[in-house]
Amino acid sequence: MHIPQNFLYSTEHLWTKASADGTWEAGITDYAQDLLGDIVFIEAPAVGSKLVTGQPCGIVESVKTGSDLHALVDGNVIEINQELINSPELINEKPYQAWIFKYKPTNDDVSKTLLSPEAYKTLLDGVA
Repeated sequence: MHIPQNFLYSTEHLWTKASADGTWEAGITDYAQDLLGDIVFIEAPAVGSKLVTGQPCGIVESVKTGSDLHALVDGNVIEINQELINSPELINEKPYQAWIFKYKPTNDDVSKTLLSPEAYKTLLDGVA
């Protein structure tokens, strides 16, 4: 299972990475997309909506099931990946390039509340 080193992770199997402009991208991990199977629909949080850590903010649906997206940190949604909304299967093809939404965190130190790549790998090892 591929776990990029420059990303941070949640226990709900979402990833996030910083952009040069101070915003962050968020998507679902390789593990999550593999578990879900063929993804057919994405309901992303609306631009301008507030994110509350751990609270549902969207949905990813596959041919098997639906799964809530949980906010990684407190913040505000600033952009939705419209290409992904139109072609949700891109998550299955390249989960770490297929960001679902971009957000601006309320707290600048996102790393305090999320998992490092090593900690996420440990979490996955405990699931297997």
